[in-house]
Amino acid sequence: MPTDNAAAWDRHAAWYQATAAWATDVATYGAGMPTEAELKLLGQNLQGKRILELGCGGAQCSIAFAKQGALAIGVDFSGEQLAFARRLVEREGVKVELHQRDLADLAFIRAATIDAAFSAYAFGYVEDLDRVFRQVHRVLKPDAPLAFSLPHPAYDMIDDEADPPLLIRRSYFDRTPIEYEWHGVPFTDYRRTIGDLYSSLLRANFRVDALLEPEPREEGSRSPFWRETFRMVPRTLIVRARKVGT
Repeated sequence: MPTDNAAAWDRHAAWYQATAAWATDVATYGAGMPTEAELKLLGQNLQGKRILELGCGGAQCSIAFAKQGALAIGVDFSGEQLAFARRLVEREGVKVELHQRDLADLAFIRAATIDAAFSAYAFGYVEDLDRVFRQVHRVLKPDAPLAFSLPHPAYDMIDDEADPPLLIRRSYFDRTPIEYEWHGVPFTDYRRTIGDLYSSLLRANFRVDALLEPEPREEGSRSPFWRETFRMVPRTLIVRARKVGT
């Protein structure tokens, strides 16, 4: 039976936030990946823009958006993650609107009022991603972007903790959810191919205009989540899609 990922993140939050220590001056797409300041998938100037972060965790990325003058809104399903986020927002002296909700529960946002949506490594924990995309489409303004990262589907073919780590141990086309433990806490990762993601976005009436598989940078090796396999198998997939229609 799939893990309750929200409850898992409640148990995992304290260790994760202490270990990750993500910066609050720039939004990141993952360890060793280019930042949003470099990619600018949300646009050149965020001043006065309403930016929605889905799966905000400790709100480091939302804080970075707020520091750029954006009106940042963070949504996460973990109460413990958001408790950390509230403390961090207060410490950083910025304003971020935080909500504890399922990522598809965006009824508190009026239609066509969001200038851009962002998510970093959160969608893998979502079982019904079609529903999330439909709700994000509803709240975005016409032609507004949704930029997100998630584990690259090809990376799931290997087990980076095995010896040797680069043997193929799972079919790329196996969509069975992956059950795993992280620092002793069980999680479920919902498995999709790149084609599945593309089709899901099309069904929600998005137009995909950027699909990136960045090579990891050397400075990424200093991350506590780094694996040497990142140099050989794509670890992170970054997508930008724009709302079509009204």
